[in-house]
Amino acid sequence: MKKLKIAQIAPLWFPIPPKKYGGTERIISSITEGMVKRGHKVTLFAAKGSKTKAKLVPISEKGIISMGISWKDYWWNLFAHSRLFEEAGKFDIIHCHWAIMGAFYQKIIKTPVLHTMHNIPRRLDKRWEIFRYYKNVFNPVFISKSERRNAPVRFKNNWVVYNGMDLSDFKFNPKPKNHFIWIARICDAKGTKEAIKIAKKANVKLLLAGQLQPHHQEYFDKEIKHELNSQIKYIGEISQKELSSFYGSAKACLYPIKWEEPFGLIMTEAMACGTPVIAFNRGSVSEIIKDGKTGFIVKNISEAVEAVKKIDQIDRKECRKRVEKEFNIEKMNSEYEKIYYRILKKS
Repeated sequence: MKKLKIAQIAPLWFPIPPKKYGGTERIISSITEGMVKRGHKVTLFAAKGSKTKAKLVPISEKGIISMGISWKDYWWNLFAHSRLFEEAGKFDIIHCHWAIMGAFYQKIIKTPVLHTMHNIPRRLDKRWEIFRYYKNVFNPVFISKSERRNAPVRFKNNWVVYNGMDLSDFKFNPKPKNHFIWIARICDAKGTKEAIKIAKKANVKLLLAGQLQPHHQEYFDKEIKHELNSQIKYIGEISQKELSSFYGSAKACLYPIKWEEPFGLIMTEAMACGTPVIAFNRGSVSEIIKDGKTGFIVKNISEAVEAVKKIDQIDRKECRKRVEKEFNIEKMNSEYEKIYYRILKKS
């Protein structure tokens, strides 16, 4: 098949790939580098400082979060999309990683556009009316079947491609230490407080890691800070290089989420290191964890405490095998490449 001219456009919050927080940005990097490796001519529209083998079109001087720009301020990301779509005719296909923004241009350009839905609005969110307007030209890729089910709009195409990961970045550890971990953004939806409750009731040590964003400072101060001691420790945000050791040294990763997580890279990253996951049954959890084999899927804190007590029943090798089979980077990129050709054949 002919090699393609592909534009990838990333949100500008962080450079690609991110040094610390940024699961979406890591996936964008993996897709971009994967398509270059497959021989396609790829252009990445992203923040300056991004590292890629593709042609980089830097939009902002650095990741805009570090420039003090709020998550709610979409001006820079709108500017990035405008810059790309001004040049749409140069590409065979455009791959957007910001759920809806690229859709605004689809009816005024000829180049087909693919949208990876790294996150979607809640079912009752009024923004779905915009999706409905574009539904006949919108090409979404959902990152789990659960996310697709939670979308109240049915599109002409409704592909699902699971996030894949570079397993060379995550080393298997068959002999963990005697503690548990939790990692994510510090916030209520990610279940920081619930993880602490589980650890305290099970009487185990817990290491918390993750970014504390300014708008979650009050939650941290009111709900988390007073719980920290020699048993429950918060070590802050850790770098990509530190992740493998952090995951692999733990007996299990606690993941008591309180929202419909579209995918949850934390689960696959932990399992890649051999670390089972104990998670609330929300969002994509049941698609990623094999209950009783790579972790435990539970309904509440009490069930999570019981799961902690029997975590040694899990064979850590099975955790690694599941990620190698279902959530590897080559499988993800192969599926995206097939979708590119499918869209171009129909256009």
